[in-house]
Amino acid sequence: MTEITIRRPDDWHVHLRDDAMLEAVLPFTARQFGRAIVMPNLAAPVTTPAMAADYRRRILQALPDEKAAENFIPLMTCYLTDDTAVNDIQNGYADGVFAAAKLYPANATTNSAHGVTDITRLEPVFAKMQEMGMPLLLHGEVTDPAVDIFDREAVYIDQVLTPLIEEFPTLKIVMEHVTTKDAVKFVRAHKGQMAATITAHHLMISRNDIFAGGIRPHRYCLPIAKREVHRLALREAATSGDSCFFLGTDTAPHPIDDKEAACGCAGIFTAANALELYTQVFDEENALDRLEGFASLHGPAFYGMDANEGSVTLVKENWRVPGTIAVPDGSSVHPFRAGETLNWKLKN
Repeated sequence: MTEITIRRPDDWHVHLRDDAMLEAVLPFTARQFGRAIVMPNLAAPVTTPAMAADYRRRILQALPDEKAAENFIPLMTCYLTDDTAVNDIQNGYADGVFAAAKLYPANATTNSAHGVTDITRLEPVFAKMQEMGMPLLLHGEVTDPAVDIFDREAVYIDQVLTPLIEEFPTLKIVMEHVTTKDAVKFVRAHKGQMAATITAHHLMISRNDIFAGGIRPHRYCLPIAKREVHRLALREAATSGDSCFFLGTDTAPHPIDDKEAACGCAGIFTAANALELYTQVFDEENALDRLEGFASLHGPAFYGMDANEGSVTLVKENWRVPGTIAVPDGSSVHPFRAGETLNWKLKN
């Protein structure tokens, strides 16, 4: 196959940032995707419906042209804290401001210092979300420094997620950016209540790639890439056709200087070539016939939305990923696989 056309896909996990970075990265997401679940972990986290509505307005204003404005819908999320009010969740979801709520364990990743320190404090929130059918999105890692960084997802499943679904058996949960065979198995065992997003970079790199020839800061993300056995489990899950797995890039741009620092930021920027990366993986796995389900159908079904109208087409054509993406403030971003050749390309 040298060309494939699929329903216009969605990105169910994206970091658009704000200000100059938003202006730089948003066009890449809007070009490929009809909708995107926008992460709320700004420097000042998005914790109320009013803050989400204001952030949505900034996103819409940053869209590059009328075509993008017609074809792209940002779906906003609420950043949960220990003190999140049930009324904010209820009103934000009922009014269509919030599409979901995001739970970051405190200090788990970028801008998560305001995250949850005690999940039991949110039981009234979860009860209301369960009642309304509002999805809960999880960054599924424990933050206990005694737990090895490569084990934090598996420990989270045992210590946090298992008790959560037992207490709230109909709460819709998305375990985002899964990285282990443990998570794949757990989500499959709770299909219907649970789903998972899978990133392009976790399908392509294992933990060895972070240290190939030296420390590779642009391959460092959280959750961190795991052993090869886990990468292969993710590829099987993504390309299986199983509806509990769908596309979520977790594209997470940082200025190059912040990545190539003594204490570099976690995050991989994949928005510049996301669909091409996924298509290459599905081609390598002889599963191009299942790409549309993963990219365009499974996510909307879980969220209770219709699939997008329209389509996108990719062609089998070699092209070189740019080395950097300029940001209006004078900084730049390093896209995943920068300077390398990909063999699928999204048509304009």
